[in-house]
Amino acid sequence: MKPLKPAFIFATILLALSFSIPAILVLPFTNEKIEGELAEQKEVQPKQTMNKSTTEVAVFRSKTNKIETLPLEDYVIGVVASEMPADFEKEALKAQALAARTYIVTHLMSSSDKESMPKGADIKDTVDHQVYKNKSELKKQWGKDFEWKYKKVAEAVKETAGEILTYNDKPITASFFSTSNGYTENAEDYWKNKIPYLKSVQSPWDIKSPKFNSQKVFSISEFEQKLGVNIGSGNDIGTITSRTAGNKVATVNIHEKNFTGREIREKLDLRSTDFTWVRKGDSIIVTTKGFGHGVGMSQYGANGMAKEGKKYNEIVTYYYQGISISKVNNDDIQLASK
Repeated sequence: MKPLKPAFIFATILLALSFSIPAILVLPFTNEKIEGELAEQKEVQPKQTMNKSTTEVAVFRSKTNKIETLPLEDYVIGVVASEMPADFEKEALKAQALAARTYIVTHLMSSSDKESMPKGADIKDTVDHQVYKNKSELKKQWGKDFEWKYKKVAEAVKETAGEILTYNDKPITASFFSTSNGYTENAEDYWKNKIPYLKSVQSPWDIKSPKFNSQKVFSISEFEQKLGVNIGSGNDIGTITSRTAGNKVATVNIHEKNFTGREIREKLDLRSTDFTWVRKGDSIIVTTKGFGHGVGMSQYGANGMAKEGKKYNEIVTYYYQGISISKVNNDDIQLASK
């Protein structure tokens, strides 16, 4: 065997020292207390943004005297389903959704009616405000037709979610009614207050409404008692002395006693203020055209427009003159309601 060369021996010693020196350097400090440590800045993951809280509506249920609280859009579904036939055209239902949503938003942002509300409630479920029914009530009402009717109404509401009617950037008084006499009414001709977007417009589609014509019969004594008049046995049973821009009765004179058309409608519980009457024997037969106060959007008119291919935005801008469709912000509603 050949003796190892000095160069090889030296290289071997260096290699051994390269492994042992780090261990020698570390070992003396293994029992020492750590005073500090190299920190590392970690990337901070952004927190997920929470969804904005949904505006809720507290509805006073008149039959149970309880309060039902639900999201605003669900409330609108219950109103549209209660206020307009579900078999109407979807574009008419969408127009109704805007009217219903505008009404509740205006109501929530106003404080004028809150003192008369039951504690904890925002709105009633009757014609005092808007008629509202929940899912279980609609199931009972619609029976086997519930699924398709509810789906149709819910789609109409969803497709217009957050949209309201505004005039000069403020929510409007989105009044609506069933059937006109062929014209809608100026607001001031029924409510006395002039509202620029509630003007009389033609509504010829209403003639096809099943509620366009109606009759009501009163005995002579009942008629006299309700109106506080005495028509006697003669042929003079009153005179229409003026009509409104919507061709409805503005004023009537009965034996020197004057009435507004609205007073006659309310005292005799008539369907509209477009009325006339005749005397037959011991009876007064009153004939009316249309159903409702006549101000704002006609529901049967809206459906007639939809059948002709008009979209919901065309319907609402026809019946509410000079208005815009705007998006409502949940935060704005909640802030204003407080």
